Formats: sequence, C-alpha cells, structure tokens
Amino acid sequence: MSNNCVLKGVFLVGLGAASYGMLATFVKLAYKDVSSQGLHYTPAEVIVAQFVIGVLAVLAINAFQRNKKKDNVVKATKTDIKKLMLVGTSTGLTSIFYYLAVKYIPVSIGIVLLMQTVWMGVVLEMILERKIPSKIKIVAVFVVLFGTLLATNVLKNEVNLDWRGLVLGLLAAASFTTTMFAANKVALAISPAQRSLYMLLGGIVVVFLFAFITQKTPFNFDIFYKWGILIALFGTVIPPLLLNAGFPLTGIGLGSIVSALELPVSVMMAFLVLNETVVFSQWAGILLIILAIVLMNINFKKN
Repeated sequence: MSNNCVLKGVFLVGLGAASYGMLATFVKLAYKDVSSQGLHYTPAEVIVAQFVIGVLAVLAINAFQRNKKKDNVVKATKTDIKKLMLVGTSTGLTSIFYYLAVKYIPVSIGIVLLMQTVWMGVVLEMILERKIPSKIKIVAVFVVLFGTLLATNVLKNEVNLDWRGLVLGLLAAASFTTTMFAANKVALAISPAQRSLYMLLGGIVVVFLFAFITQKTPFNFDIFYKWGILIALFGTVIPPLLLNAGFPLTGIGLGSIVSALELPVSVMMAFLVLNETVVFSQWAGILLIILAIVLMNINFKKN
C-alpha cells in the first residue's frame, strides 16, 4: 500500500476520532440549553433525537449506495439483520450510559472512563476466546489503570466525583467493549452502511424504551433541530463513515493508535468550551492511556 493511501487513512481515522471527541461537549451544552417550554433538555430527548436523525441519515446513505451500485450491493440476510440488531442494542446502551454519566461528572472524566475499553477488551478476549494476553498487553493494561487514576484526579483528596457518574461511565465502557468485540465478527460481507443501519435500528429500540421509562415531562421536539442534527452528525453519521473508510487504509494497528486522538480532543473541548479544570496530572494520565494504546497496537517484531 502506498504512503499516500496510508496518509489518507490516517487523516480519515483522525478526523473520525476527533468528531467522536467533540460529541460529549455538545451533549453537555444541550443539557444546559433551555427548550421553548422553559425546561432543560433531558438525556432521553438528546439520545432519541440523535438516533432518529442518525437512522434517517444512514437510510439515505444506503439508498444512495444502492442506486449507485445497483445489483452489485450484497444484501443482508435475515440472520445478519437479527445479529446486527442484537449487537446494536449495546450501541444504544453505550449512548444511554455515557450521556447519563456526563450529566453527573465532567466530560474530561467521562471520556477517560469510556477509554477503559482498552483493558476491558483484553479481559473479554481472554474469557471468550481463551487467549492468554501477551506481556505487552498486560503491561498496557496496568499503564491504562495507572493513567486512569491520574486522569480522573482521584489521587487528590479534595476531588469529589459523583459515584453515579463513575458507575455509568464504566457501564458505558463495558457496553462499548461489547459493541466493538461483536461488531467485528458479525455480517462482515455486507457494506458498512448496511451494518450501521441495522445496528442503529437495534439501538433505537433500547433508546425508545429508555425514553418511555424515564421521560416524565412532555417531549421537547425542538431538540431535533436545536441539537439533534449536530449530535447525530458527530455521533452517528460522520465518525462511522470516516472510520470505516480509513481503517482499511491504515490497518487495525495504526488505525487504533490514531483513533486514540478522541481522548485529547474530548478533554481539550471540555477545557476550552465548557471551562472544565484540567490539571497537569490529568494530562499526564491521558498521555499514559494513549501510550498504552500505542503499546497494544504497535508491531515490535521486524519482518
């Protein structure tokens, strides 16, 4: 593969990861905004708006691809659809847990908790595939855990984080780990746009159920145009398209390293836009987590 293709892949993956990194800040801003009814937007309203607009956008992308490729499109079987929708439920749960988490804790802490997928993925792989992790992966896991202690600033006694946000953040990481592990093994023969669509349809079922249970006030439909479009673009539409286009060009190892850009972008957005306090020890912890991701994905063996 030429260097130009790899550079293009790095650019696409980096842009997709950066888009994901901006997402939590937009969600936090939506929470602070007031609807036409004089009420703050709820997590249910934000998540429903994101998934509905996301499904419509991905439907349009699929329709465009079918029209362009005509009979060359590989159609999903009923089994593929069922499996993808089942995997998609964890996508919906990830959004629910993560958006609830940043309601109780700073965005800069929430994204660090979400990045616990690094060691959770190693544990899940070890349990399900009975694979003993390499020494490099074991070292990386401990680096992530130590980096998390620094990045969440819990080593300082004056830090008082809401336990609900911490638990929800870890649940979001666990759910996201499940999504990544399962999505890489289900219906790989069909197009990324089709896979995204059926996963979103599975996720939207969970999201609607969550909204039905938790929404106690009349639904503010102006969330769709005030924040829904922006959140859907940066959370559901743009990142998957860019990552799906970039990863084949970079390869999994380099792509995973570049996608770690999500972490510093998210913290920087929280620092600049939300005026969250981020001290030196937190930046050190973030660098350690990124270092761990590099360790896990770089190939130390020479051909």
